[in-house]
Amino acid sequence: MLNGIVVLDFSQYLPGPFASWRLAQLGAEVIKIEPPSGDRLRPFAGGRLFAAYNAGKKSVALDLKTDEGREQARRLAARADVVIESFRPGVMARLGLGYDDVRRDNEGIIYCSISGFGQRSGRSLLGSHDLNYMALSGLLAQLADERGRPVHPKVTLADFIGGMAAAERVLAALLARERTGQGAYLDVSLVDGLAAMMAGHFAMEHGGGPKHGLAELAGEVVCYQLYETKDGRYMSVAALEPHFWRQFCEAIGHPEWIGAQWAPARPGEAVYDGLVALFREKTLSEWSAFAERVDACLAPVLETDEAKRLFADGQVRRLVAMQPDGVWTAAHGPDGRWDVEAPPEVNEHADLLKGRNNR
Repeated sequence: MLNGIVVLDFSQYLPGPFASWRLAQLGAEVIKIEPPSGDRLRPFAGGRLFAAYNAGKKSVALDLKTDEGREQARRLAARADVVIESFRPGVMARLGLGYDDVRRDNEGIIYCSISGFGQRSGRSLLGSHDLNYMALSGLLAQLADERGRPVHPKVTLADFIGGMAAAERVLAALLARERTGQGAYLDVSLVDGLAAMMAGHFAMEHGGGPKHGLAELAGEVVCYQLYETKDGRYMSVAALEPHFWRQFCEAIGHPEWIGAQWAPARPGEAVYDGLVALFREKTLSEWSAFAERVDACLAPVLETDEAKRLFADGQVRRLVAMQPDGVWTAAHGPDGRWDVEAPPEVNEHADLLKGRNNR
């Protein structure tokens, strides 16, 4: 889809590399600009985290603190289609690599700056991380336990949602360039995507509704709930449509519960207590087999190793390839290129500085 598109990626850690990884899997040639010591993400988890989001890219190591390094970066940017950077606002301009600098040599450039709060907001220059962005967006308050305490997520949602938002904006800008011939500057913040996800919650609360979204989707009713199994695991039940709930109730031998689809999911309520007791009678494996037989929107809550195997063997979609040297995941399913490619070594593609394509 993006064959022939060259992306020059100055970003490190997760949001920017996640964005360029998604573009790479759509066929773009991604040239990763790293400091001589490499992306700061490389040492984490024995290099496996870096590998997951940088497979298939190329690496050129440049010291942007030197005149030579900056000049080499300018030459690469002059023949790129897209530049992605995630320094603090103003840093690339001070290096002589800002949008206006690059545009002088490359009028059609799509230049995407990823930051926490945007380039010119009141918080633009404040240091923050994923947990801070989720906290400020209102999203973290939605991930609360039964006491109302926010639960610390084990996935850095702002990083990945922000990376997806950046890739989305880049693709839109590339399409616009095809139509108009004009490049673009994209100011993407990590709170952009989170705020967009909260749009419905904001609208409901502003209209006098609850702060935690629809009760039907917020764990307050028996038909849309998590239930513990005999072996201490969990099953998800999401039988929102009446016919799914009916099929579920009939399959478990409790047709009398059909009319109680929207009963409160709290201790002391007869149907809820009955379902809690029922799910504790069987193991996760037994309930998973039940979910395969009965079409009622049931699914086991899988751990990482289990989900990896599920997507590796194609039971749902084949999105994971397990190899002796790593696990490779597809970003776009069958619509993108995701042939198994190792991540680059630092400066592995230094020949690109000489102008060779080196594809």
